[in-house]
Amino acid sequence: MIAVTGASGFCGGHVARAAAAAGARVVGLGRRPGPVGEHRFWDAASGDPDLTGVDIVVHCAAAVGDPSPGSAAEALMHEVNVVGTERLMRAAAGRPVVWVSSASVYDPRLDRSLVGEDHRRAGQLNAYGRTKAAGEALALAAGAVVLRPRAVYGPGDTTLLPRLLSRVRAGTLLLPGPDVRLSLTAVENLAEACLAAAAWPPGAYNVADGEPYERDAAVRSVLDAHGVRARIRHLPLRLARTAARVAEALPTAEPALSRYAVDQLAHPVVLDLTRARSRGWAPHRTLADHLADVVPGGDEGGGRVVSRGRPWGDARRGR
Repeated sequence: MIAVTGASGFCGGHVARAAAAAGARVVGLGRRPGPVGEHRFWDAASGDPDLTGVDIVVHCAAAVGDPSPGSAAEALMHEVNVVGTERLMRAAAGRPVVWVSSASVYDPRLDRSLVGEDHRRAGQLNAYGRTKAAGEALALAAGAVVLRPRAVYGPGDTTLLPRLLSRVRAGTLLLPGPDVRLSLTAVENLAEACLAAAAWPPGAYNVADGEPYERDAAVRSVLDAHGVRARIRHLPLRLARTAARVAEALPTAEPALSRYAVDQLAHPVVLDLTRARSRGWAPHRTLADHLADVVPGGDEGGGRVVSRGRPWGDARRGR
């Protein structure tokens, strides 16, 4: 029996469906039922999960976003991503755990043109990166397998591509700095890695699509697939950073622009997949595959985009 935390969310839902399709009995742990299997209520911010009868745990539940320093959202993020990990690992009691982390843990001050798992984890630019780094450190110390995807996209995503599409203004999309190469991760590739990784030796593994993408070409393909006519223009990096600092200083729960968002788009970040590939895992899904399934005409500005078969739902606490 496999337990999937955050099964009602974006990544967790894909993992739960993939596990069920492979013939596994699935238990979804979270505040809401997942798409398949048994539901056991668990709020990562309070109490230990019920893992009775469970053989393997895949931990996808997380508080996501880019909250302002000192906000209630930042405090909740720490409670879910760090303290929630303590609760999960205590309940797991030696069971195999696959803990879904993020490439946001890697130090942004160092070169990331090819990032291996031994890249320093420090200097994170927001609470999400810091709490994921702290949470995964607990998981690694307890013997878990930690997966580090970057920029997960696919059916059900309410954050990455919808947020990009919502930034189009007056037929223009401003991107910070010049074109760069970036790793992206199809959620299907991540789900396959989650199921395979339960048999891997404990430790950290990068997960992403097989090849990195040229940022501007990838963004253009997303715009075209969704029927959004817009010019891509480059905002000088210094100006983008200044705008982010100003936005972060405003008294809001989450700034409209942040240094983290600028960093994620303005610097090359390519994940080295050698370690995961050495375990027999290989990514098959690409951005082009996903965009071929997209039906234009959704409410891009509001973050709702229609993909063949299902709408993109809400997953604020799912990954």
